[in-house]
Amino acid sequence: MVKREKVDTLYFLCVLLLLYRSLSLTSHTFPFLFLLVSYFFSSSYINIKDFPFLHLEERKLVLFLAFLQRSKMQKQPPQSVDFALKQTSPNIGAGAVTGDKLSCTYDLVEQMQYLYVLVVKAKELPGKDVTGSCDPYVEVKLGNYKGVTKHFEKKSNPEWNQVFGFSKERIQASILEVFVKDKDVVVDDLIGRVVFDVNEIPKRVPPDSPLAPQWYRLEDRKGNKPKGELMLAVWMGTQADEAFPDAWHSDAASVGPDGVTNIRSKVYLSPKLWYVRVNVIEAQDLVPSDKGRFPEVFVKAVLRNQALRTRISPSKTINPMWNEDLMFVVAEPFEEPLFLSVEDRVGSNKDETLGKCVIPLQVVQRRLDHKPVNSRWHNLEKHVIVDGEKKEMKFASRIHLRICLEGGYHVLDESTHCSSDLRPTAKQLWRPNIGILELGILSAHGLMPMKTKDGRGTTDAYCVAKYGQKWIRTRTIVDNFMPRWNEQYTWEVFDPCTVITIGVFDNGHIHGGAGGAKDARIGKVRIRLSTLEANRVYTHSYPLLVLHSSGVKKTGEVQLAVRFTCSTLINMLHMYSHPLLPKMHYIHPLSVIQLDSLRHQAVQMVSVRLSRAEPPLRKEVVEYILDVDSHMWSMRRSKANFFRIMGVLSGLIAVGKWFDQICNWRNPITTILIHILFIILVLYPELILPTVFLYLFLIGIWNYRWRPLHPPHMDTRVSHAVAAHPDELDEEFDTFPTSRPSDIIRMRYDRLRSIGGRVQTVIGDLATQGERLQSLLSWRDPRATTLFVTFCLIAAIVLYVTPFQVVALLIGLYALRHPRFRHKLPSVPLNYFRRLPARSDSML
Repeated sequence: MVKREKVDTLYFLCVLLLLYRSLSLTSHTFPFLFLLVSYFFSSSYINIKDFPFLHLEERKLVLFLAFLQRSKMQKQPPQSVDFALKQTSPNIGAGAVTGDKLSCTYDLVEQMQYLYVLVVKAKELPGKDVTGSCDPYVEVKLGNYKGVTKHFEKKSNPEWNQVFGFSKERIQASILEVFVKDKDVVVDDLIGRVVFDVNEIPKRVPPDSPLAPQWYRLEDRKGNKPKGELMLAVWMGTQADEAFPDAWHSDAASVGPDGVTNIRSKVYLSPKLWYVRVNVIEAQDLVPSDKGRFPEVFVKAVLRNQALRTRISPSKTINPMWNEDLMFVVAEPFEEPLFLSVEDRVGSNKDETLGKCVIPLQVVQRRLDHKPVNSRWHNLEKHVIVDGEKKEMKFASRIHLRICLEGGYHVLDESTHCSSDLRPTAKQLWRPNIGILELGILSAHGLMPMKTKDGRGTTDAYCVAKYGQKWIRTRTIVDNFMPRWNEQYTWEVFDPCTVITIGVFDNGHIHGGAGGAKDARIGKVRIRLSTLEANRVYTHSYPLLVLHSSGVKKTGEVQLAVRFTCSTLINMLHMYSHPLLPKMHYIHPLSVIQLDSLRHQAVQMVSVRLSRAEPPLRKEVVEYILDVDSHMWSMRRSKANFFRIMGVLSGLIAVGKWFDQICNWRNPITTILIHILFIILVLYPELILPTVFLYLFLIGIWNYRWRPLHPPHMDTRVSHAVAAHPDELDEEFDTFPTSRPSDIIRMRYDRLRSIGGRVQTVIGDLATQGERLQSLLSWRDPRATTLFVTFCLIAAIVLYVTPFQVVALLIGLYALRHPRFRHKLPSVPLNYFRRLPARSDSML
């Protein structure tokens, strides 16, 4: 196959030749140029039939151009068929009107029909026990599928308010039966039933109002109507129905009433997080127990499970000063106060409390900008023991603090590289949204068995998606390797340079689950909104990849439909001129160590809050979506980042090699053309910047034909996951602190020392070159500095009397001189620079 570089050159030459030939054909110039340009900027192939007006020579050139175009547009070999992204064509509405359903309301998923049964309540149920009471429950039966409500003890007027959903695809019966039964020890007694013909059930299409429940008289199997009535509502609907999220579904028939709550779809909101800044200024009139020594005082602050302390005050008096900031993360509502204590280091690992104070966060001032808030003095309280009893003693000691809730920061709970929300905490500082993100979670296929039940593998899959403060969870499809969710969700978009994360998990808590049971991760997908074209529907099947200690594994594929709708193009383009984070991150930046610690605390707060919801979004799910372990050391990630850097620098390396070939006259014609171009730019320097920017413009227009047509996905080659050594993966999945044997730890430590030695050598070489530059004028080598100072004087005189264009021309021609006038030895300036002294000879 022809190399890509040669194809580019030949393609460009053919275009120039055809343009030149077309200029001589006065009658064909404009249509020819129109066709050529249209093909140049489109992704379709050139067809000779579109050029009927050309002569024989031009037709031959067009044929050759078409061949080159096909050679160039051939795709690079994919990373792997199993790990590749696949475009799909699901049967979704995407704005069309299909039947009686307006697709624009729920158009990114396939329509699924459900038969809904809403069991509201019953009244005047007859007693079946000896005592004349009953323990009623309702059983909804449709063919082989049966749903059961909870039962009430001795209640003749029970209320259930429970919805049952039966998938129309699985309906094989023509009759729907609703039984009211009395719970008994041996056999449950039938109180009565209501029967519906499935073909006569009405259809409801949102946004119609919900169907009103009606009272139905219960009848026995013989058709008699004893005492008792049941309030029901029965209708045919879709997954767009309001009853869908809370319904018991027929595909979860094996799940008991207690486990239904763990399989429902739900929308969650992350708690609103604030940074709390505690500026500890000073304290006054402290009373240490030992007045004969200089106190070593520090302040300790505790907020929930976060504990921070200041440094020991440099002024070792009873009036110490710190002026130090302590940063915490807190979630609304502010339930716990801030505890402060002033302590004295009286000995090794022994501290004495000199006073305490408690500050409720509800009364703390909220700051929206960089203006300082008012400081306050707080009295310190101290407990003393008198006659064996603890007594509170108030005295004149006090502490000077400046405390505020920072609303101008964005509390980071995700990595900034793949964050879904960059807005500040305070809602007053939010900008208007720029668009809407719609996600359709259609289905998954090829899922691997994640656990064993009754001696066979099974998977109970559900999806979780997170964007901004909104989390969504689909319903769990029980015991199915090809689940179909067909659920659609919407988010407001405030910044296009954000990422939505979708994870697929196996539900480990359907049947109660053991105490240590966890929801196993099946895979994850990230989609950056800035890579999506506005108002276009992307339907793809994404590979679900999970990295194990044994290597990367594909656990299935998830099919998604994504659409980013832009409300105002001007506002979206204007966002690219704004800083990525709120301005407080740049006016008063936090250190990297602070950000890492605060992010860890933020993740813990979010996971704790969401795990208390119903159904709970468990800790392992939240941490996987938020990439909580992305900062941990990994040899695989280090190699991947190194190759990413080399990929970025490959362009500069290629330019350097090309310039070296020019200087060595590998291609004399190209070198002569470069000489001519260089002379033109020297004589007309005002053309340099326009030429550079025009060249960049043409490169961008040229690359438009080969722009990515699909959103990026998890790439095993970029991640360096396939080629990773098993020991590197075992180290990556090791606990912290380590749990591996001592011989493995010793081997890994030696390997790390070897890598560190190489890094140390490179850093030392860089330091040596920098010190040589400093020694040019430092007179450390008096002879070298004398030579350099003399050269600077001569150069100043020469450059003053010689036009700059002449100097630039001479330097350029000297650099591009023919190899006949070159020597293999290093140049004089390089020899001089390498002889300059550095501090490497002063190191031990």
